[in-house]
Amino acid sequence: MAELTKEGSSSQDSGAPSDGLTNWSALTSLDFAGTQLAIIVGLAIAVILGTELLVRVLDIPTYVFPKPSEIATALVNNFPTLRPHIATTLRDLLIGYVIGATLGIFLAAVITQFPFAEKVVTPYILILVTTPMMALVPLLILQFGFGETPRIIAVTLAVGPMVMINAATGFRRTDAGKLALARLYGASTYQIFAKVRFPLALPMIIVGLMVGGIFGLLTAVGAEMVGGGSGLGNRLMYYSSLARMDSFFSVLVIVATMGISLYVLFYFIGKRWASWEA
Repeated sequence: MAELTKEGSSSQDSGAPSDGLTNWSALTSLDFAGTQLAIIVGLAIAVILGTELLVRVLDIPTYVFPKPSEIATALVNNFPTLRPHIATTLRDLLIGYVIGATLGIFLAAVITQFPFAEKVVTPYILILVTTPMMALVPLLILQFGFGETPRIIAVTLAVGPMVMINAATGFRRTDAGKLALARLYGASTYQIFAKVRFPLALPMIIVGLMVGGIFGLLTAVGAEMVGGGSGLGNRLMYYSSLARMDSFFSVLVIVATMGISLYVLFYFIGKRWASWEA
């Protein structure tokens, strides 16, 4: 029994995915120690202080590159007026994200169960992946006006393929032996999917949701820059047109914070529901 346990553990260690940038599923299983976090925070502080000192020494004008202290001041002063725009961006992102993620997981399940459907759907997914969504926003505005509908559609088209590709990869990685064992016990197609395929694919699904969320955020902001009367993208265009670069960078800080928050959210979801993969 002990020998079997050792063999099982050694085989698990040899087959475990390594944490790294080449393994996207590892993004939800990385484990940061206290020392590593201290180094990351210390490096960030050093970069900010170094940038502040460099800008002051070189006497760079604010309209070219503002000091970090000026960006922080603009962020505090402008935040009350930026709050409605943050809410608009989050609303566009949330609605488009839910629709796109739902369609992505559904299509991933369909194409992995029915190979013919994969041959039909895959060319269109590749078109969506390789087409910049910003190029479609003006066309969507012509069709649906300057409201939030074009931005929501753009977010949906950006999120869906990312979730579908990662989810389909996870569904295909299911061990054939486990599927054969489930069929041997008389499990139906739905039971195999719900009890075997979906749980084993969960790490890749979570990665797809995380990547889709970040792509959706970038698409929402970009769509607001192309056409929109509100939102953080609209504020970026407004401040850049006035050469108020301190306010411009303060909006970038908000967008970056939202993106990091998405990663942290799915990091903890992955640690809770998919940490067994590591």
